[in-house]
Amino acid sequence: MTDIASLRPALAVAIAAVAVVPILASGRRPNVREGWTVLAAVSAFAVVASMLPAAMSGTTYVSNLGTLVEGVELSLQADPLGLLFGTVASLLWLITSFYSIGYMRGLSEHAQTRYFAAFAASVAAALGVAFASNLVTIFVFYELLTVATYPLVTHDETAEARAAGRKYLAYTFGGGVAVLAGTVLIATMTGTTAFTPGGIAGLADADPVLARAAFVLLVSGFGVKAALMPLHSWLPDAMVAPTPVSGLLHAVAVVKSGVFGIARVLLDVFGVDLTGSLGMGLPLAVVAAATLLLASIIALRQDNLKRRLAYSTVSQLSYIVLGLAILDPTAIVGGLLHIPAHAFMKLTLFFTAGAIHVETHTDDISDMAGIGKRMPLTMLAFGVAAAGMAGIPLVAGFVSKWYLLIGSVSAGQSVFAVVLLLSGVLNIAYFWPVFYQAFFESEDAADAKPLIEFPLGGQEWSIRPEGAGPEPDAITDGGPTSEASGADDHGHHDDHDDHDHHHGGPPADGWERRGWRGGESTWFMLGPILAAMTGAVVLGVVPRTAVFLRLIEVIVAAATGVSV
Repeated sequence: MTDIASLRPALAVAIAAVAVVPILASGRRPNVREGWTVLAAVSAFAVVASMLPAAMSGTTYVSNLGTLVEGVELSLQADPLGLLFGTVASLLWLITSFYSIGYMRGLSEHAQTRYFAAFAASVAAALGVAFASNLVTIFVFYELLTVATYPLVTHDETAEARAAGRKYLAYTFGGGVAVLAGTVLIATMTGTTAFTPGGIAGLADADPVLARAAFVLLVSGFGVKAALMPLHSWLPDAMVAPTPVSGLLHAVAVVKSGVFGIARVLLDVFGVDLTGSLGMGLPLAVVAAATLLLASIIALRQDNLKRRLAYSTVSQLSYIVLGLAILDPTAIVGGLLHIPAHAFMKLTLFFTAGAIHVETHTDDISDMAGIGKRMPLTMLAFGVAAAGMAGIPLVAGFVSKWYLLIGSVSAGQSVFAVVLLLSGVLNIAYFWPVFYQAFFESEDAADAKPLIEFPLGGQEWSIRPEGAGPEPDAITDGGPTSEASGADDHGHHDDHDDHDHHHGGPPADGWERRGWRGGESTWFMLGPILAAMTGAVVLGVVPRTAVFLRLIEVIVAAATGVSV
């Protein structure tokens, strides 16, 4: 690998960070404000993408920004692993920027300027995590990510949102303390915190007890944002945030920063060989497998769609950790490939949940019978992404899980292959009822669905009486989409507090049939839904052409010395 001094890694971070200023300054001009958001997202992605060819040919761009603490440089590097995360975060920020316009205006949300500014700051911190060249730098941006995302978690300003925000801070700052403690141990034992493909050489000669302690601290600290059980409970509660926040920050940037941190620890701090000789791979794999299964079982009990998706995220993140912990090159490829695969699929799923909420104010699965008539393209995208999550071929999840299965068997750990297959069945179990009732049931004669029926979860009824409609205060269509709807940036709308407490459902005369030409929603939301779904399909059909698989092969070859 060749290092070249360049401002490009720092520029990618700076673009997102500096965008906060014009976004805040344009608060009274929503179109201009959102123009700055899109411009920053396009620019950041362009800078990140420009570094991909060099990374795949063995060149790393490095930005040295001065001394952070004695002996530690504040340094950013665009190596292949960093670019894997950076490309996902910057690309999906662009897609989510358009979706956010439709979502926030569709609900006439308050504090939209604060929302877009915090979003840009969060992506800047995520890119800092991606391009950090040492443990101290990644710790700094890891903590900044927590601070930047807090206003997004508490955006609704309700008691529930504030409680979720406090829980989020307690968990993630606690994880940050663990990361710092592990970093201090690494620096004490080796005299360096710099990421090195294959691991820091000095750790092999360190006290094994201290080395194991450092490993546990680092993995636990990053494991908070990776939602490893029992450190996961902040994530479902954080779903109180607006859906674009749930989608990008809680399915991509925040949680992916956790699994990315674990990848850095295993591949570039301890290395695969030392992790195995210390006996730390198997315990981590067991924790990941347990999280994978338990979260899927809990997802079966959730009638609220976003909470079901949240527990699905907890489960799916552990696929990545499991692939890394198996310590087999093929399994590592599968784990790393699941980073972009899960990002595209889960973003599609969260986007569909948000579109359903904006257009019909329906949040619970038990209220969605026949909704495919009202939102056919949206629910079709949901079905495609859900199929990928279950590992069905031609969608991204199949490719990553195939590598995970082959790697598990080749490493002689077939029990984890069984766990992966069982998890796929559970994925079908909690996604199929949503798709089935959307297209194959009518709102006036929905039959009982055991997977969401009491006591396994959901409500005690699933048959809607003929002629029954939504609750009296239901809002069955989205709010105004004009620029004026986004102009009130400082106060609450009268119906704001009702948005997240109201459960919708079909109107008294049933769902309106909208057809397949996009009339179900605004294209600010429908376009990003279809774009994210397309990304999941492309990754499933031509993963090598989509760059990510080739990039991952470079990462694994550098870390293990084995070409996959």
